Amino acid sequence: MRSIKPIFNSLLLKLFLSVFFIIGPLIVVHIVNNYYAVEVIRSQVAQSNKNMLNIYMDQIDKGLEGVGKYIFQMTQNNTDLYFLQYNATLDPNDYEEAKIRLFNTITNQSYLYTSIDSIFIYSKAYNDLLFTQNSSDDYFARYEARDEIYQLLEKHPEELSEGRWNIWKGKSNYYLIQYYNVNGVYVGAWVNMDKLITPFKYIDFGDTGRALLATSNLEPITNKTFIKQEKIDLTIKQKKYVITGENNRFVLMKKKSSQANFYLAALIPEKEILEKLPFLQRISSLITFLAVLFLLFFIFIMRKVFLQPINQIVSAMKKLRKGDLDIRLPANRNSTEFRVMNGTFNHMVSEIKDLKINVYEEKLNLQKAELKHLQLQINPHFFLNSLNIIYNLATVKDFAVIQEMAKCLANYFRFMCRSNSYFVSLVDELKHTENYLKIQQLRFPESFKYYIESPPEFLKCKIPPLVIQTIVENSIKHAFNLDDPLDIFIVVMKDDDPKYLNIKIQDTGEGFPEDVLCSLKLDKSLTNEEGERMGIWNIKQRLSLLYHEKADILFFNEMGRGATVQIRIPNELI
Repeated sequence: MRSIKPIFNSLLLKLFLSVFFIIGPLIVVHIVNNYYAVEVIRSQVAQSNKNMLNIYMDQIDKGLEGVGKYIFQMTQNNTDLYFLQYNATLDPNDYEEAKIRLFNTITNQSYLYTSIDSIFIYSKAYNDLLFTQNSSDDYFARYEARDEIYQLLEKHPEELSEGRWNIWKGKSNYYLIQYYNVNGVYVGAWVNMDKLITPFKYIDFGDTGRALLATSNLEPITNKTFIKQEKIDLTIKQKKYVITGENNRFVLMKKKSSQANFYLAALIPEKEILEKLPFLQRISSLITFLAVLFLLFFIFIMRKVFLQPINQIVSAMKKLRKGDLDIRLPANRNSTEFRVMNGTFNHMVSEIKDLKINVYEEKLNLQKAELKHLQLQINPHFFLNSLNIIYNLATVKDFAVIQEMAKCLANYFRFMCRSNSYFVSLVDELKHTENYLKIQQLRFPESFKYYIESPPEFLKCKIPPLVIQTIVENSIKHAFNLDDPLDIFIVVMKDDDPKYLNIKIQDTGEGFPEDVLCSLKLDKSLTNEEGERMGIWNIKQRLSLLYHEKADILFFNEMGRGATVQIRIPNELI
């Protein structure tokens, strides 16, 4: 209801309705009158052409029916067909004499059936074709049709249904074919379907109108290019006629043959029909057009002078509500009132933008302070453990290991001291993590192994410091024990999106407990009163502050391995 109410309260709608109720009834009367007159003329023209289609289709059907009866009777009564069947004892002279008699018979009969092109007899056994040709086509056209029918009967006669007229598509033409099979002797007739609409070439359908044939699936048989260019739909659903065509509009009528699955259709240009409207009807159309034109002109003037400035203010306010503080209204020259409104609006937006920038800078400084605090939380995390390691080594007086440990600890704290920046290179982070793992190996020799893999092209990518090392430290803390050896895998992989890279840290321990995984998926804090699992929470917070929603971190247990952490961050170079 809230979205509908502003529409009914808009100035444009109220203005339009006021003018429309004045001239609207006149427009409606003229439109109804025009529509009724057009429908009457369309109906009369369609009925006239529909009657013509019915008459001509009846003639075609009668011709096809007569030919069908003749070839059927011929298969029942003509004994010469026996000589065209295979018979090893048959005298060749009898075969030739039978061919001559059959050819004379079908030739004499073909003159009685002018609606077809040819009556034929084909012997499968002797691969021989007798046919007549009533068509006025040239020699090559006649024998091209003959060769197509010959190849059909020789190779694929099963494509046609026996005893009925079939539509068959040749290389360049459609044919109507009917035949009967008498022990391998095919007796039938064919006609080029283009010949069926020849009489319509002399009927006036207008400049662009025409008659055409279509299959039962409403595929055009003739005038295919015309149908495609005009984008004509041949479908008529329980109507005498339809209006079709996109480029030009046509009145379409059609009639289906009772002897074969095809339609005879006629297309009458609508403009030819409407030209027959009386003069007063055209005057009525002109009045309607002028009334609509006046309404549109009045709305245009009011929109230019009054509505357009208001719409600009409303549009600017909508953009301002969405947070666009760069929107400004142009100086309006139509009236002093709108010029004052636009200037006041622009001044107000400038004040809001300055205030928002100050608030944003203060918030940004607060985020930087929070990020710095999170990184400082990590720096002392390893300090107490490192002192404990040196104490234990000094107790056992293992000076070689103490030297190596001191070297590793020096490298460790050197990296920690310069990790106050927001990003370090991936190669530095991996070296620092490997240095940390060496310290742990010195502390627990032969208790765990680690593997680090990374494509060379990713080594210069920038990542937040101490992310990989903190997760590795968490794995050793929770997955390591002296009874079972531990393997740690650090793999940097390509992502499906080249703008991202994946970092996978995995161990062979027992994996995350179910309650921990559930808390991680629900984004709950895992830090307890003693500060345990501070590292994981710290990493998630830093990724959120640095990348917002562009970075992902997933926690799961992988079968056969253990706890797995997968980080997906933008691939940016230092």
